[in-house]
Amino acid sequence: MDILVLYYSLHGHTEAMARQIARGVESVEGATARLRTVPPIRSQRDEPRTDVPADGPPYASNQDLADCAGLILGSPTRFGNMAAALKYFIDGTASEWYSGELAGKPAAVFTSTASLHGGQETTLLSMMLPLLHHGMVIAGLPYTEPGLIKTRGGGTPYGASQFSGWQGERELDEHEAQLCRRLGQRVAGLALKLG
Repeated sequence: MDILVLYYSLHGHTEAMARQIARGVESVEGATARLRTVPPIRSQRDEPRTDVPADGPPYASNQDLADCAGLILGSPTRFGNMAAALKYFIDGTASEWYSGELAGKPAAVFTSTASLHGGQETTLLSMMLPLLHHGMVIAGLPYTEPGLIKTRGGGTPYGASQFSGWQGERELDEHEAQLCRRLGQRVAGLALKLG
């Protein structure tokens, strides 16, 4: 059973979270993580993007959505919202919305911010909106997760989050990484129950 971990990452912090989430997914027997990313948005003046990234996971396709049993969506925070590149991909899922392809599947969200007050929770909530329109079942992190109480950087009941620091100097701490893995486990477990 594939759980799609779909993200956009500019400086690597959201990607690090995605990899921890994938570890959590794969710790659940019968679940496999499918890591995918989206290309950056480019203007017409920029050189054309390649169809395949130079390194890291492949770019997502709509077929990845059709194939998944659950979806975990991640983006860095951009003014309290998801990055344009991820929004652009999501905006291209009208056929999946029309057909109900994602309805009833579990979903969760994650984000990374450069400052503690950079809009982690608003980004997470805004990423949930299209998932709700698709009819997905949203999973968060319950306060039974000790990391939510102990964290000094990221972690919310709405989904996993991380504080990267103004210069991107801060890596995932132990609580942030654990909450990422737990989010992956929750969605994988729900997918197995719902499937």
